[in-house]
Amino acid sequence: MRRAIKDGRYQVAMAIIFGVFLTFLVLALGMIINDHFKKFILYENLQNSPLNAFLPFYMSDISKSSSNYRCFSSNPPRFNDSNIVYDSRLTWVAPRDIWHSMSDEELLWRASMVPHLVEYPFDRVSKVAFMFLTKGRLPLGPLWEMFFKGHEGLFTIYLHTSPEFAHEPPESSKVRWGDITMIDAERRLLANALLDFSNERFILLSETCIPLFNFTTIYNYLINSNHSFLNSFDDPRNIGRGRYNPRMSPAITLHDWRKGSQWFEASRKLVINIISDVVYYPIFRKHCMPPCYVDEHYFPTFVNMICPNLTSNRTVTWTDWSRGGSHPVMFNRVDVTEGFLERIRYESNCTYNGENSNVCFLFARKFHPSTLQPLLRIAPSLLGFND
Repeated sequence: MRRAIKDGRYQVAMAIIFGVFLTFLVLALGMIINDHFKKFILYENLQNSPLNAFLPFYMSDISKSSSNYRCFSSNPPRFNDSNIVYDSRLTWVAPRDIWHSMSDEELLWRASMVPHLVEYPFDRVSKVAFMFLTKGRLPLGPLWEMFFKGHEGLFTIYLHTSPEFAHEPPESSKVRWGDITMIDAERRLLANALLDFSNERFILLSETCIPLFNFTTIYNYLINSNHSFLNSFDDPRNIGRGRYNPRMSPAITLHDWRKGSQWFEASRKLVINIISDVVYYPIFRKHCMPPCYVDEHYFPTFVNMICPNLTSNRTVTWTDWSRGGSHPVMFNRVDVTEGFLERIRYESNCTYNGENSNVCFLFARKFHPSTLQPLLRIAPSLLGFND
């Protein structure tokens, strides 16, 4: 009798323990499922961190007649920055980490996907993607931090540095000046930025670039522009036509050959065409080698052949080539004065949306790290960074 009672108590105890175990198991599975649901379905809003000396990645928020190239001529939407609402919820609107595990081929394929429905299924606010192609740290980072402050939700920042730089994510590739690897890095920056469906304009910058106006002025100038800013011209000299390789024919002829600045700004429509190129890029990779510098010829030639109507044929990044040579002038601390910056800002003539304008450049280079302090002193009053 006693043994039967003892066995009964043992069975009750085991049943209780088993029930508790099942309860914890169900709770654990529920937490895992909920976590995965949030990870893959719900959009995680990201907050911008301060810009210090190093600027990491941020996510805030064929033939000429080939059907593979569709150069849309419709204008980008215009926005009133006083009525901005930002409510992106899904990871496919602005993927957070997916590019870190992608090869170049996978990334370009993903970025080339284009929605055909006009209306977005979320409240879309157009953003400007600032893409920095650098050798390492951003010595002028505090100036850019001042520039971006207070405008969260209207920009994203992307960085590609040398893979030897300790803080850089592992997907960076080795980049050599004038080499096809430069175009590889730029195409990867563009593809990363395209993954965020809110990015409407894309500007390529270096660590020596500075903004010439406040954020609001530059944002409105780019967002409301009918064209991209990528110059493409026929240079009859040896440093232009002389770099053409006849082996590029018949796909690319001397008549098609163009030259232009490496530092460009482009609309989303133009960028999609650039990263989707599987015809002309391989030709440049194979046949454009020094003294042919691919970063000066690939984009200008491609745009001239495929989408000439999408660009204003000028750059918005000012440089000084007056001293000749392979590189523009590098400005030091003593060069930075209000008068010097004012001349860059307003002493030019160009057209903007069909109208004459003296605001032709939004950025300038090359500025030495020693220029940081005078720039920080001048920026609030002259450049309007407090506006």
